[in-house]
Amino acid sequence: MFPGAAVSTGKVDSAFFFIVASSGLLLLLVTAMMIIFVVRYGHRRRPHPQPVKDNVALEIVWTVIPLALVMVMFYFGYVDFEFIRNPPAGAMPVQVTARQWSWLFRYANGREDDVLRVPLGRPVALSMTSVDVLHCLYIPAFRIKEDCVPGMTTHLWFDADAAGTYEIFCTEYCGVGHSHMRSQCIVMPAADFDKWYAAPEEAGLAAAGLKILKSKGCLGCHSIDGSRKVGPTFKSLIGLQQAVTAASRARTVTVDAEYVRQYVLRPNVDVVKGYQPIMPNIPVTNEDLDAIIGYLETLR
Repeated sequence: MFPGAAVSTGKVDSAFFFIVASSGLLLLLVTAMMIIFVVRYGHRRRPHPQPVKDNVALEIVWTVIPLALVMVMFYFGYVDFEFIRNPPAGAMPVQVTARQWSWLFRYANGREDDVLRVPLGRPVALSMTSVDVLHCLYIPAFRIKEDCVPGMTTHLWFDADAAGTYEIFCTEYCGVGHSHMRSQCIVMPAADFDKWYAAPEEAGLAAAGLKILKSKGCLGCHSIDGSRKVGPTFKSLIGLQQAVTAASRARTVTVDAEYVRQYVLRPNVDVVKGYQPIMPNIPVTNEDLDAIIGYLETLR
């Protein structure tokens, strides 16, 4: 189990434990009745079958009890669903964009990040969409999950009541890099969040390059710490001697600024050894490429 960290957690857990307890009780009851019937009405004890008379009271009991259980579950589902689907007034809006295989969170002041940062104790309303295939945002600690659908906007909200860092997953299989489509929700004290929210973003070519990599979803496939993902790591990429295949012919290239530029503009012409040719066409300007290359230079 995950630690409770949102208002929705208690509601979801209450419904979950009620259903589990009811199912467990019914399992024990049904199993016990099966054993009793096998022993009492087995062939050795009763070799000759006899008709069983109707029992109206028994039929009423085994109809009313399951009906009552189902209605209680319906009540939980209806009340909790209405609560989870309707954010309170004043909730902080955050736009969520899902793509293969990364998340982008955009705030009302224009700030963007691939990590979701939220203030402690303030409701957060997520407006979510996808730019390619079906994804699903899931924060287990908050017990919330909703699909991100291309061409439409879905909604979700939560109110975290415990500071900390919580995992975000995609729970809709979305291709080769599905298992890498992870992020974090960082719940910060209100004063710390306000300071982060109002702080000016870093200036300079490298900082702009990192921002572009996040906004275009590049860091969903490429790491900056040397770890392996769907695509090659960006760490120490510039200057690297790299084996590639082009038109079924293998060759070795030196990764420099011009090579990066051409690879982004014409993806999959060269396929890096050990990786699949799945890089999409990413709309970028020459200025974007200059900034990206400027950032990659810092990772030498």
